[in-house]
Amino acid sequence: MDSIDTINWGATLGTAGAIVFLLVLSAFFSGSETALTAASRAKLRSQADKGSAAARRALDVTEDSERLIGSVLLGNNIVNILSASLATALFTALFGEGGVAIATLVMTALVLVFAEVMPKTYAITNPERASSLVAPIIAIVIPIFSPVVSFVRALVRAVLGAFGVTTDPDRNIMSAHEEIMGAITLGHTEGGVEKEDRDRLLGALDLSERFAEEIMLHRSNIEMVDVNSPPDEILDQVLASRHTRLPVYRDEPENIIGVLHTKDLLRAIDRLLRGEGGGLAALTAFDVTEVMMEPYFIPETTTLDDQMRQFLARHTHFALVVDEYGVLQGLITLEDILEEIVGEITDEYDTPEEEMLEPDADGTYVIDGAMTIRDLNRRTDWTLPDDEANTVAGLVIHEAQTIPIVGQVFSFHGFRFEVAAREANRITQLRIRPLG
Repeated sequence: MDSIDTINWGATLGTAGAIVFLLVLSAFFSGSETALTAASRAKLRSQADKGSAAARRALDVTEDSERLIGSVLLGNNIVNILSASLATALFTALFGEGGVAIATLVMTALVLVFAEVMPKTYAITNPERASSLVAPIIAIVIPIFSPVVSFVRALVRAVLGAFGVTTDPDRNIMSAHEEIMGAITLGHTEGGVEKEDRDRLLGALDLSERFAEEIMLHRSNIEMVDVNSPPDEILDQVLASRHTRLPVYRDEPENIIGVLHTKDLLRAIDRLLRGEGGGLAALTAFDVTEVMMEPYFIPETTTLDDQMRQFLARHTHFALVVDEYGVLQGLITLEDILEEIVGEITDEYDTPEEEMLEPDADGTYVIDGAMTIRDLNRRTDWTLPDDEANTVAGLVIHEAQTIPIVGQVFSFHGFRFEVAAREANRITQLRIRPLG
């Protein structure tokens, strides 16, 4: 009797049907993995807020990504191995020893096309829709496979620990904050986000990572009022100033006792001039301490994000920055923080500043040493680091580990720095150009 006559065709058809069913399950697991990892949680959240129960379920499923991926991969491996085993048995029964090679070729083609490429292509094309469709089933699969997944996770950590590699189960590979910043930077690189938009968005996201000391006006540049000055001198100083708020000190500039607002001064002068028995002679009775506000001090380590919230909560725009010893370091305003987001804000009373940095013929920029690294990076689209220094001069001093003299040249971070001018221990001007 011919060997083909001994084949149990019922069992053969049953095995073939089981293989097809397992391939369908493999396609489901492969597509689910791609859809649930590629879906935008922001879009799913938007759909869930609009009442989509499927989107809500997809959000819940993707909450624990490690548990999700482990369960899906486990299910996918089980059905792939089982389908390969059944195919080997089927083709061996049909073709003898040569059936192993035939089964390998056939299953590789079927799994590659129908269980991998096709479902993953659909999933990556419609990730939110696909994730919403598969989420209810995956939500059932995860609890079933959880014990095995937990054991595998513990085993993997133990093996890695034996090689000195420690893993934090609660640590995300990339936080949402970093993902957003990376997406904005990538969008600018690819031309989808304008430089100005990138700077504004990154500036807003970066407020929690920056401190008051980085953007404050240094104490050497603060315009102050001496409480012991004659009233007419105080009035002249306020009228000549372009600022609406001026710190008031007694005896020495470090001893700030209040903040004078020009509107409060104007009201006080108006009462003295136009009140009963008033006149120019009454100005001599003016006492600045009666109209000044209590000073608001903050530590230099306050983040810009926290300080902006404090400004809004206190209904004030002006704060004096002190170090850990309570020594005055500078001042910061709400406008300073907003400028970190939208760029320089000027009005008709601000001193005109050069808005554009123009390079020389050889690509060299002449930079004020007091310019902040962040402003320089914004205006030139460079990426000089500002971790160790706030100003360009500070970066040069940090890298040189000394206060350089005029004419000294340094090369670091892909740029050439030449000290062009110096006053006392301050670098006032630098010539910078990119290398290469």
